[in-house]
Order: sequence, then structure tokens, then C-alpha cells
Amino acid sequence: MERNEVGIMAKKKTANVIVRAKECRGNHERMIKRFIKKTKKEKIVEEVKERRRYTKPSDAKRHKREKAERRRIRDEQKRQRLQQRRNRKK
Repeated sequence: MERNEVGIMAKKKTANVIVRAKECRGNHERMIKRFIKKTKKEKIVEEVKERRRYTKPSDAKRHKREKAERRRIRDEQKRQRLQQRRNRKK
């Protein structure tokens, strides 16, 4: 790793998150914020938390279904809000 870089690698899903000093103009606080944002996007921290304890396959499926349902509801609400905004502009 080069100097002025922050990086992490996950085991299973090879997610290489690198923040270069050029991107943040050498601002260390901005580098840390960008690094945290990228790791959240790659869901690295979430995966580490999930792997701390064993979850039964049935529980994993149930959580996955619930998560998908929440995502579908959230996406539908976003679409409705976007449609309302478009209608207001006309």
C-alpha cells in the first residue's frame, strides 16, 4: 500500500477499498470519511458483524426475506415520491 492511503480487504468477497490522497487533496479527515463511506457501500462492516456469530440457515433465509421486503417497500416509496415531484413540476 502506498503512503497516504487507507485500505482494507475482505476475505470472501474481494472488495478492495482504497482512498488516495489525491482524491481528498491530502485532507486526512476527508480521507477517513470517504473510506468509511466506501466500506459501507461495499457492506464490509455489515458482513464482519454477521460472521461474529453462527446463524441457522432458516434464520438467515428469514432475515434475507425480511431485508428484501424492506428494500422493496423503500424502493416503491422512492418511486412514488419521485413521481409526485415530477407531477408537481408540470
